[in-house]
Amino acid sequence: MPKVYEMSLTRQLSLVFEQLEPELLGLSGGTLVVCLRNDVIGKFGVKHDPLECRDGVVVQLRKGMQKRHVASFRMMAIEALKHKKNWTHGEMIFDFAMKQDSLVISTWFESNYNLTALLEKENESYERQPRASRQ
Repeated sequence: MPKVYEMSLTRQLSLVFEQLEPELLGLSGGTLVVCLRNDVIGKFGVKHDPLECRDGVVVQLRKGMQKRHVASFRMMAIEALKHKKNWTHGEMIFDFAMKQDSLVISTWFESNYNLTALLEKENESYERQPRASRQ
């Protein structure tokens, strides 16, 4: 099996869904969070509340996702990767909800940058310049 840093981000995201499918099945809503560092998925997971309490009795919310919904979710998440531009660190966040047997998903990206890393690159670039051209 290839090392994770040798896998495409698409394949990594597909593996995330393979791992999470048993947890996603039956959920009626929640948030999937996927954390990236150097375009490698590290931490990922689902935030959800699968139960509701009515009159002191715990009940299941409404009918949740089935395998076809999870497959659709995976394809949409992979398609969303096309909108990720020029950043390697951050999070991909997918809010999802079942509404009348249809899966509704909102996606957003959070890019993270490190000023220290940028300054180090600037310094390296400056150090490589001939002394006469440094300003």
